[in-house]
Amino acid sequence: MNTIATTDAQDSNTSTVPFVDDVSFLKEHTDIVLLREGSAAIAVAPAYQGRVMTSSYDGTRGPSFGWINRPVIERGLMSDEERAGRLEEHIYIFGGEERFWLGPEGGQFAIFFQPGSQFEFEDWTTPSAIDTDAYRLVEQSESSATFEHDAEFVNFSGTEFHVGIRRRVAMLGRDEARDLIGSDLPTGLQFVGYETDNRITNRGDKAWSPETGLLSIWMLGMYNPSPETTVVIPFKAGDEAELGPKVNDTYFGKVPPEYIQVEDDVLFFKGDGTRRGKIGISPARSKGIAGSYDAAGRVLTILTYNVQDAPNGFVNSMWEHQDEPYAGDVLNSYNDGSPAPGEPPLGPFYELESSSPAAALKPGEMMKHVQRTWHIQGDEATLNPIAVRLLGVVLDEIRNAF
Repeated sequence: MNTIATTDAQDSNTSTVPFVDDVSFLKEHTDIVLLREGSAAIAVAPAYQGRVMTSSYDGTRGPSFGWINRPVIERGLMSDEERAGRLEEHIYIFGGEERFWLGPEGGQFAIFFQPGSQFEFEDWTTPSAIDTDAYRLVEQSESSATFEHDAEFVNFSGTEFHVGIRRRVAMLGRDEARDLIGSDLPTGLQFVGYETDNRITNRGDKAWSPETGLLSIWMLGMYNPSPETTVVIPFKAGDEAELGPKVNDTYFGKVPPEYIQVEDDVLFFKGDGTRRGKIGISPARSKGIAGSYDAAGRVLTILTYNVQDAPNGFVNSMWEHQDEPYAGDVLNSYNDGSPAPGEPPLGPFYELESSSPAAALKPGEMMKHVQRTWHIQGDEATLNPIAVRLLGVVLDEIRNAF
């Protein structure tokens, strides 16, 4: 997540909003593609870059898992004059539980800072292709939708990129859920799962080079927080001299121990939306999975991505001139909160994020990044073995981490 604030704060716990209410609101302001698999459903917005706005394991009576910024959506897009001096001058925070972005955000190869600008908020601007541009809906079925877009970017160093974007959103069913948990689905288990296949293609006539800057696919999700939500990220144990730090917890100042607990091979991070902080896991440490558990709603959220070779590393998005522009993280989590005393939070919400490797593509070449998101609901006796299999911890340990 970036370093900005807004005056449009919603209630601190919006996780009980019904899915049908969020969908009804969204349809008043933008076109929505509703995808279904059994009783599960997700709402996708073509005008917001094919963004998954929210999901539910029961599209008729179930809760809505994506955080939606209703005031921004109600206002809609503004003229340049109307945007001046507002947060929307830099970004439209529509919300949504999975959005397509590109990195890097900061550094000498940033696409959020133009040549000659400063690494300061006043000069920070989200490119329209990942902020306000609508994507073309090119294919649709009951359970999937595919979007395309053509975009141009100029990075901080002046390198131009001509990019073809293709994003396919597809529901996941019982077979994929069975593969995930490694057994038949227990009685009483409810879930919604979806996969996004995200691709970028070099449409220009020059190869993308590490010396002049590379792009990466960056997936970010905004979820409704609750006082009993804890993010869980298992990671590879080992000596820091060999694998590097277990976690990067200094993005917005060091995260205090009452919000993060780090053990030998797993960390716990609060997803309650009460204090702003961000953490990152390096590719050397990542196991390709992250999750969270809402003990109040008995909902286990799981995020996975396609682990692939990264010969050019992962882009670094820190707002500074970087000594190591390709030493970035592959997994991140963000907990929203006030960015400064007296200032409101962005949402609040919490995030799980994943990134592709840096894409050194020749003309016509393509890179893809596939992310899967699951929300699984049931009683704790049913969920506990799933948490152990996927995250390596029992629910009691998650619930009592803080």
